[in-house]
Amino acid sequence: MAAQKKNQKKDDNAEGLYFIPLGGAEQFGVNLNVYIEGTLSEGRRLAVDCGIGFADERFPGIDLLLPDPAFLEAARDQLDGLVITHAHEDHIGAVALLWKRLRCPVYASPFTAAVLAKKLEEQGERDVPVHVVDHTDPVHIGAFSVQFIPVAHSVPDTRALIIETEHGRIVHSGDWNLDPHPVTGQPTDPAPFKAVGDRGVLAYIGDSTNAGVSGRSGSERAVAEGLEATFKACRGRIAVTSFSSNIGRVISIAKAAQACGRQVAVIGRSLHRMIGCARECGYMKDVPDFISEEEAVKRSPEEIVLIVTGSQGEARAALAKIARGEHPSVTLSKGDTVVFSARAIPGNERDINHVKNNLMAGGVHIISPGDTPHIIHVSGHPCREEILEMYQWTRPQIVVPVHGERVQLEAQAALARDCQIQDVLIPVNGSVIRLAPGTPGIVDHVETGLLAVETKRVIEASHAAIAERRKLQYSGAVHIALAVGEHGRIVGDPKLDMVGLIDTDSAGEEQIREALLNEIFELVEDMTLEEREDEHFMAETLRIGARRFCSHTLGFKPKTSVHILKV
Repeated sequence: MAAQKKNQKKDDNAEGLYFIPLGGAEQFGVNLNVYIEGTLSEGRRLAVDCGIGFADERFPGIDLLLPDPAFLEAARDQLDGLVITHAHEDHIGAVALLWKRLRCPVYASPFTAAVLAKKLEEQGERDVPVHVVDHTDPVHIGAFSVQFIPVAHSVPDTRALIIETEHGRIVHSGDWNLDPHPVTGQPTDPAPFKAVGDRGVLAYIGDSTNAGVSGRSGSERAVAEGLEATFKACRGRIAVTSFSSNIGRVISIAKAAQACGRQVAVIGRSLHRMIGCARECGYMKDVPDFISEEEAVKRSPEEIVLIVTGSQGEARAALAKIARGEHPSVTLSKGDTVVFSARAIPGNERDINHVKNNLMAGGVHIISPGDTPHIIHVSGHPCREEILEMYQWTRPQIVVPVHGERVQLEAQAALARDCQIQDVLIPVNGSVIRLAPGTPGIVDHVETGLLAVETKRVIEASHAAIAERRKLQYSGAVHIALAVGEHGRIVGDPKLDMVGLIDTDSAGEEQIREALLNEIFELVEDMTLEEREDEHFMAETLRIGARRFCSHTLGFKPKTSVHILKV
């Protein structure tokens, strides 16, 4: 055992090149990756991406999750920089919230930097050193040399990274595909990837989102044509929802609307922000200005296409508010159509269906990608044939699948093995992967986790407050307050609240409340004078008794609190 510990310590301090996914492995979203050149304890560090994820029912009161940057924060003086591959929320959304904990230079392409600037401004961060990289020449970031290679994706200025280190050369793909006719930007050029393949690629760290999907991802140009055909068959007002950062889709919608004689209005703050950045960066020169929300509601329904946020069923997004009839100005009526021009992120299906159900109850027609012969959505991620081409171009010694749940990671790993890739390593969040020198492998694990975004603060996802809310969702709560006078006798009527347990407007259930009050009086009467004068004993006895009463009567063991005031 002593020998094993000695060897492990030696490995931890061995010089090498390491890769650690702190988020984004075995999950969608919350991407945060780190490369270490040198020893694990003293080596230089480069972070890649810092994004958000969506919370589910396990996190009541929480909409967004962030990666926990504690590992990087603990060695902040060794962090040379943070590189952002593109402006999708799962890659950029956490930067403005977490930069104070990192305090390092940030590197991004022009559009990505423009989006980040807006986010930093909203958070009051004015002194962040953001370096705009608008070329493919190597950028020296501490111990690392990084090339920003343009690739096709559903957001402008997306970049793959070629990272040069003393111990080897890495291709970090970010999100990409081989769309032959992208609406924004140029197609992915194979030349830089073939060139780096000729020089020798140690490892490919790659997007796994569609690794289990055969064929190719398709072209955004086909979406514009499919939306046009879809719009021509619609009567009434049309609303289209997609990811707010998918500027290519916004342009496709605008072109389809223009071809059908309709004008476009944008509903949702995040959409306005992204479109504003796209116009600033020159990506929407040929797209007419959109009309205002106020003007749209005055126009005849047949003249309008609305682009709205909320494709993932987010409760606070514009589409969900419209579906609930809670939007301040926009309504959809019987005969109108909502087009979902997006795929459902796994885990969001229930929220999306809830929005759809609300819309359909009002007579609104729903069109999703599987409901029509027309192409109304294509993925921005590579399918199997595209990943195979990337392997052929780069010829890596090692493949590490990221960006996906276990199913997607395993799918890319199987594909890499079929291609006779020498080493394939499937990480989990926190895996310490030694890429070089020697035999690659997972050599350690660092603690990682999630942070939760509340309205006014960011807390750990394991915070006791969230655990308490989760419990309250299922068990309810009982709060008892009573005044105790001389000799421990109850003065006046106790205050009793049963939250999530009974309907106080129901006479039958009000009897349960009265029975619990009687139980409280009886418990006090059964105590000795000495016990009643012990405030802690009295409170704990009443808490246990009230909880036991609810368990016997209702079948729940609620969160129970007792407050005693001595008078």
